[in-house]
Amino acid sequence: MATQATQTLSSGALPGRRTGRAGRFPGVFLALGAYAAVRAVGVLAVAVAAWWSGRGPLRVLGGSWDSVWYLRIAEHGYGRTQVYPGIGSVQSDSAFFPLYPVLIRCASLVLPGSLTVAALAVAWIAAGTAAAGVYRVGEHLLGARAGVLLVALWAALPHAFMLTLAYTEPLLTAFAAWALYALLRGRWGWAAGLAVLAGLTRPTGIAVAAAVTAAAAYEICRRRGRAPARVWAAGVAAPAGWASYVLLVGVHRDDPLGGYFAVQSGWGSRFDFGAGALRSARHALGSPGSVELATTVTVVLLVAALVLAGLLAADRRIPLPLLVYTGVLLVMTYGGAGFFESKPRFLLPAFTLLLPAAALMAKARPRTAVVVTGVLAGLSYAYGPYLLLVSGVAP
Repeated sequence: MATQATQTLSSGALPGRRTGRAGRFPGVFLALGAYAAVRAVGVLAVAVAAWWSGRGPLRVLGGSWDSVWYLRIAEHGYGRTQVYPGIGSVQSDSAFFPLYPVLIRCASLVLPGSLTVAALAVAWIAAGTAAAGVYRVGEHLLGARAGVLLVALWAALPHAFMLTLAYTEPLLTAFAAWALYALLRGRWGWAAGLAVLAGLTRPTGIAVAAAVTAAAAYEICRRRGRAPARVWAAGVAAPAGWASYVLLVGVHRDDPLGGYFAVQSGWGSRFDFGAGALRSARHALGSPGSVELATTVTVVLLVAALVLAGLLAADRRIPLPLLVYTGVLLVMTYGGAGFFESKPRFLLPAFTLLLPAAALMAKARPRTAVVVTGVLAGLSYAYGPYLLLVSGVAP
């Protein structure tokens, strides 16, 4: 399990095909260009579909589903609860972590236009920052070419259109990618700080904290308790963002440890060890003609993610923090009940699952990499408008 790589976390001397400083900047720009090109066409596809259906593209990109909740929090603060007696659902805005609405509010103070414009600006800047971080991780472990391909594959995923909506996945991926890169370079303070911010972004941000804490624990054990103070501090501080918000909601609801999870339960979201996901998958496979296309696609993507997870775990070049980060995201996604069709979106920050595919494509002919990425991007361009404008299910 990449023992040598993990042992040298504190020094940053991980194995990889790193190039010199002068040769690394063009690789970043190429990765950003690939991301921008793939996702710009995706935005255009959603915009054309929105116009065709008589809806405004700005409203579709910045005001769909969860985006409405984030915008309302940014404008009015917390305190909204929506009750659906027929299905026994009590949806409180306390389920949404605070960092993205805060950034929207701050961006609206300097940008012209509505809060929607500010929300999209934050999401798009975060997505670009995430793409650069994804490249850095891929380049460090597998080389510059694989790093670019990793970004291109991530940008071409079926649910990658969510990276251009007013959602938190771009922000979380940005914090996660750079936190993992900081760990690979032995920069414990940066890793811990980014983990705290990730924990304030969305519930799955705890995966970043888990990666930092696991890396710190390994380093402390390896050094028999004589690790530098920065390692100890990083391991302790990393979960602070996630824990602080969960405790704050709990205190507000007079249940410090269980209050936030009660809020999630009101949304129908709870941890059931995958029982709900299995029921949904069995129903989709047993009655394919009676379920939404989105449900069938979700089953296919979840199976594909498991295959990629197996390949990732078998790759000895992958350091411990990346395995922990990916594993926690997988456990939370597969083990959570409710919002079955949203599970592929929950896995968007798990770009690490694509590392084996990027390594394989880096060894193939350039034409093969272009064709594979192009086909995936084409499917994403069709699926995004369908999911947003036709399916009627929350992406």
